[in-house]
Amino acid sequence: MTTVAHEQVLAAARRIGGLALRTPVLEISPGLFFKLELLQHSGSFKVRGAFNRILSAGELPAGGVIAASGGNHGLAVAYAARELGVRAEIFVPEVTSPVKVAGLEALGAHITQTGAIYAEAAEAAAKGAAETGALAVHAYDQPEVIAGQGTTGLEIVEQTGGVDTVVVAVGGGGFAAGVTLGTASTAGGSGAGPRIVAVEPERIPTLAAALRAGRPVPVEVSGVGADALGASKIGGLAFEILSGPRVESALVTDEAILAARRTLWQRHRIAAEPAGAAAYAALLSGVYTPSPGERVGVVVCGSNTDPATLAA
Repeated sequence: MTTVAHEQVLAAARRIGGLALRTPVLEISPGLFFKLELLQHSGSFKVRGAFNRILSAGELPAGGVIAASGGNHGLAVAYAARELGVRAEIFVPEVTSPVKVAGLEALGAHITQTGAIYAEAAEAAAKGAAETGALAVHAYDQPEVIAGQGTTGLEIVEQTGGVDTVVVAVGGGGFAAGVTLGTASTAGGSGAGPRIVAVEPERIPTLAAALRAGRPVPVEVSGVGADALGASKIGGLAFEILSGPRVESALVTDEAILAARRTLWQRHRIAAEPAGAAAYAALLSGVYTPSPGERVGVVVCGSNTDPATLAA
C-alpha cells in the first residue's frame, strides 16, 4: 500500500504555507501553461519537501538536519534549515556544479563533497546521520518529502483551472510522484486526474527501467542532467505511485534537453538549468504531442545554472 496520499499533500500545503512560495503559472499559448517552479526559494521545487519533512519531525535533534544531493535538494534543505534556525550538513557528489556548491556555501551549510555520483554521497550522508543523530532529509524517497513536492500539483490545478496533462521531469521520482498525488481529483490520490507525462533523460532512465523490470533497478548515470536528475535508481515510494494508470513514461535525449533550455531562454527569457528544461523537451522534440484542444501544464522545475551557458 502507498504510504503517501492526497490527504498528506493537503496537510503539507497547510504546514508549509507562508514558507514556500506559490510560484506563478504562465500561459504561453492557448492551453499551454508553464508552472515556473524555478522561481521557488533556492531555485527549485525541492524547498517544499524540505520544509515539510523538517516541520513534520516535531522537535529537531541537536545535530540539526543532514541530506545528500546533486545540488538542488541540498540548496533547499540548507535554505529551510537557515529559515528555521537549525544546522544543515549537506553531502554532494563531485559532479555537482560549482554554481550549486557556491549556493550552499552562501546559505551557511556545512558541505562535504564526496563520491562520483549521488548514490555515493547518499551513502556517506546516511552514515553521517547515524553517527550524529541529525534528521535525515532524503532527496526523494520519504513520505513527507513527496507530500511537500505534491503541493506543486495542487497549485497547478488551482492556477490553471484544470489541465488534461501535466508534464514533469523525473530523477529519483519524488517530485513526479508528488505532482501525481497533488493533481488527483480523488482523496486517495490514485483515481481520476490529469495524465502525468514523466520525462527523464535517455541516459538516466530510472522510471522507464523500473517499469520494464516491474521494480526499481539501478541504471547508469551520465549526461547533462546528471547533477539534478542523477539518481541511480527510482525511489520505492515514487515507483509505487508512478506505476499507476495515470502515468506514462517519456525519454528525451540530452540534445533535446539543451535545445529546450535554449528555447526557454531565447523565446521566453526563462533561465532554466538542463533538468529544469527536461519536461519541455518532451514537447519540443515531439516525444509527447498534445491532442488538439488538450490543456497541458509543463513544470519548469529548476534554475540553478551558470547564466553564461544559457545560449550554448
